[in-house]
Amino acid sequence: MSTPPTYYERHIFFCLNERTNGEDCCAHHGAQEAFDRCKAQVKAAGLAGPGKVRVNKAGCLDRCAAGPVAVVYPEAVWYSFVDEQDIDEIVESHLKNGQVVERLRTPAHLGR
Repeated sequence: MSTPPTYYERHIFFCLNERTNGEDCCAHHGAQEAFDRCKAQVKAAGLAGPGKVRVNKAGCLDRCAAGPVAVVYPEAVWYSFVDEQDIDEIVESHLKNGQVVERLRTPAHLGR
């Protein structure tokens, strides 16, 4: 018996958490801009929608030391990124072609 297809092939979540107590957080490192860029790139590439890719906002993903971060499912690949080129590479390589961008993987030991 085969498993039915999931609603989305891939789902990427961006931590957009903002801390107001002075602690570091993804929101202080361009997370909203990265989310907006990813959403626009996914749409422009025709990757958005059922059976394809969903780009979502998330609260704290508890990987603050590596921030800003995003995670792609179903592969559960965590990324740390710094600029638009990083986001474009994640979209093109992973979200479009299924190839993990190794240079942007969040080190496994980095948590909160």
